[in-house]
Amino acid sequence: MNSKFLLDCSIIERILCSIIERMKKDLDYFEVLRKIKKTPSSSQRELAEELGFSLGKLNYCLKALQKKGFVKLQNFQKKTNKISYLQYVITPKGIAVRTKLTLDFMKRKMKEYDELKKELETIKN
Repeated sequence: MNSKFLLDCSIIERILCSIIERMKKDLDYFEVLRKIKKTPSSSQRELAEELGFSLGKLNYCLKALQKKGFVKLQNFQKKTNKISYLQYVITPKGIAVRTKLTLDFMKRKMKEYDELKKELETIKN
């Protein structure tokens, strides 16, 4: 094998790994945004449990979503229970991103479906 081919493969592998990692993060962010929308009054512990995430992973996702401006932490001072007066709220920017992630997810699933359908037709014939 020539070294240029190996170098090209290495670069392609790194790019593919980078794309896959980004897709995994996007899926995690999508799931967190979706869960916050469904149950906005859930605690971090409840969200982590419902999503199947560790508390640390959820905290990482929430901080990244906050940093990007997709969610904000809202303080409800009138509640007496200190744990439940903090609530994550999806911002308008977060709603737009959640919508885009939903559409991207659906496009990927439709493409997978079409590919599987073609594969089944090939097997049948």
